[in-house]
Amino acid sequence: MLIKKITLNNFRIYKGKNTINLLPKDGKNVIVISGKNGFGKTTFLMSLVWCLYGRQMENVDEMYKKVIEESGGYPKYITKTLNNQARIENETKFSVSVVFQDVKIPEISCNEVRITRTYDDITSTDKVEVLIDGYPNELIRELTTEGKQDGEEIFIRDFILPIEVAKFFFFDAEKIVSIAENNSIEQRKLLSKAYTEVLGIKKYEDLKDQLESLQDDYRKKSATKEEQKEFNQIETDIKNKLIEIDKREEKILKLQEEKVDKKGQSDEIQVRLIQDGSTITPEQLTKLQSEEDEQKEKIKELQTKLKELFDLIPFGLSGEILNDVYSQAKTEKSIIDNKFKQEDVEAKTKLILDDIELEKKSIKGVIPTDARDFYENQIKKLIKKYFFSDVADVPFDFKTLHEFSDTQINEMGTLIGNLKGSFSKDFNKITDSYQKAKNDIDKIHRNIKKAEKDADDEYTANLRQQKSKFDNRISAIEQEIGVLNDEIRRIGDEITAAKKNQEKLRQKLDDSRIYTAKDKKTAEIVSVLKDFINKYRNETKEKLSENILNELNALMHKRGFIKKVLVNINQEGNDVDINLLDANGQKIDKSSLSKGESQMYASALLKSLVDESDIDFPVFIDSPMQKFDKEHAENVIKEFYPNVSKQVILFPLIHKELTESEYELLKPNVSRTYIIDNIKNYQSQFVEFEPDNLIKEYNKLYATD
Repeated sequence: MLIKKITLNNFRIYKGKNTINLLPKDGKNVIVISGKNGFGKTTFLMSLVWCLYGRQMENVDEMYKKVIEESGGYPKYITKTLNNQARIENETKFSVSVVFQDVKIPEISCNEVRITRTYDDITSTDKVEVLIDGYPNELIRELTTEGKQDGEEIFIRDFILPIEVAKFFFFDAEKIVSIAENNSIEQRKLLSKAYTEVLGIKKYEDLKDQLESLQDDYRKKSATKEEQKEFNQIETDIKNKLIEIDKREEKILKLQEEKVDKKGQSDEIQVRLIQDGSTITPEQLTKLQSEEDEQKEKIKELQTKLKELFDLIPFGLSGEILNDVYSQAKTEKSIIDNKFKQEDVEAKTKLILDDIELEKKSIKGVIPTDARDFYENQIKKLIKKYFFSDVADVPFDFKTLHEFSDTQINEMGTLIGNLKGSFSKDFNKITDSYQKAKNDIDKIHRNIKKAEKDADDEYTANLRQQKSKFDNRISAIEQEIGVLNDEIRRIGDEITAAKKNQEKLRQKLDDSRIYTAKDKKTAEIVSVLKDFINKYRNETKEKLSENILNELNALMHKRGFIKKVLVNINQEGNDVDINLLDANGQKIDKSSLSKGESQMYASALLKSLVDESDIDFPVFIDSPMQKFDKEHAENVIKEFYPNVSKQVILFPLIHKELTESEYELLKPNVSRTYIIDNIKNYQSQFVEFEPDNLIKEYNKLYATD
């Protein structure tokens, strides 16, 4: 899939219609779009994300979320998006149109897909239109779900790019380290959704779920009334709990919108208080507020990590009992394995003795009973001694208490190792960082209060009262969101438990029921699919681990610094963890990597995910080459940009984020170059230049820089 062209019409700084051709040519995959700060680079990137996802664009990346929050929420952001000059000229609509080619749509042949999103300032509504080869298509209407989503929105997510994985294709090169540094369980779970989507695992899991649902219908037909009742109750419970989660997530979205609105009003009052006091400039206030927001985000992350460690504290307090359980589980596993081996020994011994018994019939004469018994016993002992000496006898009175799987035993071993090793160190490190962030916020609050006018007049008192009201509501919203998130986690655990009960009931019914031909075939397919998913997940893990390591070796100049990469995907597929190991097999703390190394790792991860996925989409990179030293920059230019996608669009600041020497290295892969020129207030436009002339033309336009 390639993007042929994009047209912006009255979108923020782009007055009127502005069309840019992004189709690669001459076998070169890189397009460079540059311009000074404030001329519309980031706006152009946001326009594309808005066209595809509308008000859901904030879910693509923190950058878009932050811009929307700073605007006071999506409704305020979108009303400010109409070009100012167009507003003065009484125009009320703005739009973004993207033309794709080589889009693969099952059972439909097409040359082009055009997606256009238009916002009407009068009606406060946006409308998205999808045309296939210039015409509406019946497929779009069929995709529409009653009362939920328009077919156009579903088409974009199903056939163009799922929103869960968009972060891997639209990113700020300086900030992609956040993808690599997500180490908390909650963050990993969110990212795992994207990983499973990118790696193609989800579509197989969805198919398996559909077939298992069909199997459940067959099971119910052969089940007793009591079993049917139990089955239906579990299904109803799971559905109701999923609805409860949806309700809470919707409530969280509304609360977050209200929080953004209240924070915007609180910040406006704070600006007025400080302007009256005239002790700091609005710019200094904005900087303080930005620092405060950063510290608050840091505290949220630390709180999440602390919660995860709190979950481990009870295990730490019950250390002896946990060790006993672990020892019992390992003993059980060993004995169960030995039991199977013992049964195998006995079976093989019986076969040998049976063969001897047959041979005895050909012997004339009688073998005394005591001699026969002696040799049979000796044969049994000697077979075990010389062929199965490693098989221990199973204790007669041994009782199985836990029946843990290999995975569960390994997880318990990892937990005990964690408690004995890094737990205390991590706990102290997090609590120290948490306290420091709290102190930094207190310091910022004191600086802001000093800047506010110290007056007792009615006007100032009223402003402070209003600000206090907004701030209190913000705190209440944050607490309410925290409670709702805890409830979502609790309900999620209940769903997991219900699914385990459902699986037990399925097994019970499967052991006793009579299968019809269709039922039998469905069961066979589900079994094959389960095996395939496990095998596919393991193969993907191995390939992803290998690819990340290969990419790191290609990009990093510290050869051998990272010796091994381990990708772990849990059995449920809802948690993906990636560990880097050094030459000694020790885990490397990702937070200890330099900014440049973190970007190298994040770039290697992105490249590997794109390679392993079946998603064919252009990659957009804002602020490339940030934080790289000379050798890393060369590696990225030679190894990453030419290979990460068939179409790579870079948005650098010339001379700062892309030097002249770096551009010379990149130029053999560059097919088109543009400069965003600000021709007058509220109006920027795309100016295309030959790649050979980009730096020269940029210097001409901005000779004084």
